[in-house]
Amino acid sequence: MSGLRPVVAGVDGCPGGWAVVLRDLERPAAAPVLLKAARFADVLALPEAPAIIAVDMPIGLPDRTAGVGGRAAERFVRPLLGARQSSVFSVPCRAAVMDSGDDYRLACTLARAYSDPPRAVAKQCFMIFPKIREVDDAMRPDLEARVYESHPELAFWRLNGERPMTLPKRVRQEGHAPGLAERRALLERMGFPPAFFEVRRPPGLGEDDRLDAAVLSLIAERILDGRAQSFPSDPPRDGRGLRMAIWA
Repeated sequence: MSGLRPVVAGVDGCPGGWAVVLRDLERPAAAPVLLKAARFADVLALPEAPAIIAVDMPIGLPDRTAGVGGRAAERFVRPLLGARQSSVFSVPCRAAVMDSGDDYRLACTLARAYSDPPRAVAKQCFMIFPKIREVDDAMRPDLEARVYESHPELAFWRLNGERPMTLPKRVRQEGHAPGLAERRALLERMGFPPAFFEVRRPPGLGEDDRLDAAVLSLIAERILDGRAQSFPSDPPRDGRGLRMAIWA
């Protein structure tokens, strides 16, 4: 990483693309940049060349799953998040994600065939399959020094003194103003200028996407500095050799 500029990125999937927050660690007074990328490959190719990218999307898909609750990564982080743990989806087997297209019933059939005990796919997880595929298509083991899986609620937990956030940021699929305000206040305490939250968002990018990408950029900085922890601490790898861990 010594040849890369000290820019870090937090990345969150959003309708029509990816919410990205860039922070230039060499210029702490510079305002964080909010942008929207059409595809994850575009994030990797940004001219700012972020040294670390922390993305809220599963990286590494098991050939089979055993037990309940998805990968070890999901099972490790859920107990930390209290009432926010429902935001951590159980990731099914590779075949269910990659071979089901837009057919939810097929995804469930494949997931059951490669899980013990047989488990279907949560509809919320199925809805992000296209973005999981994007990341999987772009990832290679040699990118692991640069691209890390994270999760916004785990990130907020870490930065909130290892306490989960009190309020949800979405209720009935809509932004929940008190929960959004709680997270914004934490980000401001972590150094985000209030003006950052007044910048007009790109089309299709919600306020929750802005907050999530922002907190992930702070995790990217922790990773760069060697202060982040992986869950689990000794991550397994999938059939492609990709690390399966959530970082915060």
